[in-house]
Amino acid sequence: MKTSGFSKFLAELIGTMVLVLMGCGSAVIAGADGTTGVGLLGISFAFGLSVVAMAYAIGHISGCHINPAISLGMVVAGRMKLGEALYYIIAQVIGALIGAGLLCLIASGKAGYDVAVNGLGQNGYADLSPQHYNMQAGLLAEVVFTFIFLLVIFGSTSTKNIHGGFAGLSIGLSLVLIHIAGIPVTGVSVNPARSIGPALFVGGEALSQLWLFIIAPISGALLAAVVWKYLLERD
Repeated sequence: MKTSGFSKFLAELIGTMVLVLMGCGSAVIAGADGTTGVGLLGISFAFGLSVVAMAYAIGHISGCHINPAISLGMVVAGRMKLGEALYYIIAQVIGALIGAGLLCLIASGKAGYDVAVNGLGQNGYADLSPQHYNMQAGLLAEVVFTFIFLLVIFGSTSTKNIHGGFAGLSIGLSLVLIHIAGIPVTGVSVNPARSIGPALFVGGEALSQLWLFIIAPISGALLAAVVWKYLLERD
């Protein structure tokens, strides 16, 4: 039976909401201090496991993009029409806003929490970078990490891949790997929706830096799509 457009929209909304709530929530609620919280590895696995969980929950409905960069990459790779991708992106951004809003409400239940001070796991460079990497480093990291992420997605979901049933696992684990290397640089986006949600609630400098986390992931995704379609999987 054909999946309805609304089912796909709702699946992408819920999936992105879960990614932001659980991924960013691991940093805000569980703590980035490895001695008292989950630390860098814990946060990395929270993002990756969110993707794994949603891949098997909604993958058969919408493909579980939960990321505008993935949807646009699929368009360039010839796997999706632009109109449907834009429909997905709207759902993803709404889902990210809901996830960030829920996280803000939960975090506000702790005495002393201030969204402007403590944040919502937003991305950033320079003074907002976890280890103060500059804009150029942040831009390069986001392009390259998204490029790698999309190559894994294209390969894992290819009809030529005999291990396609494990696509959700390989994609989720690749996101863990990317977060382990990238959290110190920008907090890792590789997903414009994931960045938009928290930044809109935090505002200020986080919002002024948001452009990078929209442009860089999309650039990396489009580059990966071109490389995959015309260089790697061509006959």
